[in-house]
Amino acid sequence: MKQTERILIVDDELNVRHLLSEVVRKAGYEPHQAENGLEGVEKCRLLKPEVVLMDLRMPVMEGMEAFAIIHEEMPEVQVVLLTAFGNVGIAMEAMKRGAFDYLVKPANVAEVRTVLERALAVRKQQAESLLNGEAGLKSEPDNRIVGCSAVMQNLFKSVGRVAQSNATVLISGESGSGKEVIAKAIHENSLRKDQPFVRIDCGSIPEGLMESELFGHEKGAFTGAIAAKPGKFEVACGGTLFIDEVGDLPLPLQVKLLRAIQEREFERVGGNAVLRMDVRIIAATNRNLPEMVEQGRFREDLFYRLNVVPLHVPALRERAEDIPLLVDYFIKKAARAAGCMTPLLTQEARELLLRYSWPGNVRELANVLERAVVMSNGVIDLPDVSGIANPLLTSTPRVEKSEEIVVPFAGTLREMTHCLEREIIIRTLKKHGGNRMRSAQALDISRRSLLYKLEEHGLGEREEKE
Repeated sequence: MKQTERILIVDDELNVRHLLSEVVRKAGYEPHQAENGLEGVEKCRLLKPEVVLMDLRMPVMEGMEAFAIIHEEMPEVQVVLLTAFGNVGIAMEAMKRGAFDYLVKPANVAEVRTVLERALAVRKQQAESLLNGEAGLKSEPDNRIVGCSAVMQNLFKSVGRVAQSNATVLISGESGSGKEVIAKAIHENSLRKDQPFVRIDCGSIPEGLMESELFGHEKGAFTGAIAAKPGKFEVACGGTLFIDEVGDLPLPLQVKLLRAIQEREFERVGGNAVLRMDVRIIAATNRNLPEMVEQGRFREDLFYRLNVVPLHVPALRERAEDIPLLVDYFIKKAARAAGCMTPLLTQEARELLLRYSWPGNVRELANVLERAVVMSNGVIDLPDVSGIANPLLTSTPRVEKSEEIVVPFAGTLREMTHCLEREIIIRTLKKHGGNRMRSAQALDISRRSLLYKLEEHGLGEREEKE
């Protein structure tokens, strides 16, 4: 006999428990009840339900305390919080700590059934294979995040928990660390996996075109708009919109993005029709958004809208134990792409790859190995890697003595780091004849990020040479 999924309803109002029990029963599940948080925890330990519907405000033990206990003891149980409109902020904080989702009272039948279906789908995926100690995350074969380190396993588990909710996710991490691949993994493990995954890079699109790219435009909206064009929000309808380098979004557009996320609607540029959207938002940044908020360069309200579920992708140097796995993975991937046999990696070359600090993170490692595979004759030896990402022979880049950067060991860490960054920017600009685009590329940041940094360091008046 097929086991019926158990749903535990925890609420101090008898009529609410009865109404939800009836919804659960008609949906084909087995309802159970508890009248306060303490009883809910005890019944959860006894019954091991698949999903818990938990009120936030209850006597004896409130919902947040009960959730914390359940999540710690039984992390596989999906907890959906029931809250009044005024307590939505508390529910969102619980989602950051691992709650599956929340419903605002009074929730209608359709909302309850939908959230139960999604929560049970997560349980099913977790039971079958999702993130169960595997070295990689379920994703497209050539777009996997690989890692056996503790920090990556924790990240995988977080991705697994958030994947099937509609919660907005903010992914932080250095350039090249794999933020987009994490975003794709969230999408591919979600109930939206059969719908579009659409990416927009705020750092690579000119400011004057950004609004049109996001929201679309009508014919004649501006010079050159010879036909109507849907924006990324429309293209991503039903799926996921990945907003990369959201920290580079200009302030005026931050306002419009905030409104779109809050209201779930927008208008095309030059249009009057209000378009509804069904899009899951995942944003990413390599910048310190809280610091930008303090400086007035990023809206605080938008930051909190995006930061519902924060995920951090560690730099490769912070998970060095993953490098051997990544090396083997990228060599095999590059060999498949090149249509050749997987080359042998000598021990000397492997040790060199393990010693290097990889400032460009996983992207740099992938590029180095792709070029090594292409240039090799069946064996990747020391010369095949030592001259590719110059310099690889030491763990730190070599500089001529006359060009050593001297940082005064005085003041705070922030002050010394600020001084070092300023000097690096000046020397990079000098090296590239003042050309900001080439300098930004050399620093592996967007042109807009470089402009921000020039302003921050009082270098904005420097003449640009194109």
